[in-house]
Amino acid sequence: MGGTLPELGASAPGFSLDGVAPGPSKGSEARPTHLQLANLAGSWLVLYFYPKDFTSGCTLEARGFQRDLSAFAAAGAQVIGISADDPDQHASFCGSEGLTYPLLSDPGGQVSKAYGSWIPPFSQRHTFLIDPQGVLQARWTAVRPAGHSQEVLAELQRLQAVAA
Repeated sequence: MGGTLPELGASAPGFSLDGVAPGPSKGSEARPTHLQLANLAGSWLVLYFYPKDFTSGCTLEARGFQRDLSAFAAAGAQVIGISADDPDQHASFCGSEGLTYPLLSDPGGQVSKAYGSWIPPFSQRHTFLIDPQGVLQARWTAVRPAGHSQEVLAELQRLQAVAA
């Protein structure tokens, strides 16, 4: 039903999803985008799944990633959120919360299932840290939104220090 969690050390399940990305300038509206995991190779990726735009926990989690976005960028990592909400809903959420990272739409839960994060009709609150070679290096399930972004950032920095 919810899919099987992929193993750490394995290749991250691929995806190809529509969604929204930040506009070309600060404060501009989010624009439609289509992202594939294969096109994100070469940098770290924080891929977080969440149930629904505009809910209290999801808003808190999204704000945390936005607050820490420059630290993730400094560490060479991109942040992408995925839920079952449609791109128009994501665009409204990005505008309302000032989010400047992509949100992707997984309405049937196919990608969420591949990551063990689907209980219809919602993605579950799970986060995955994928290295530049596309390998899963860390995962969090049953995420508590408060402070989660800092938890992910600390693990990213720890993994990078070990690899250095």
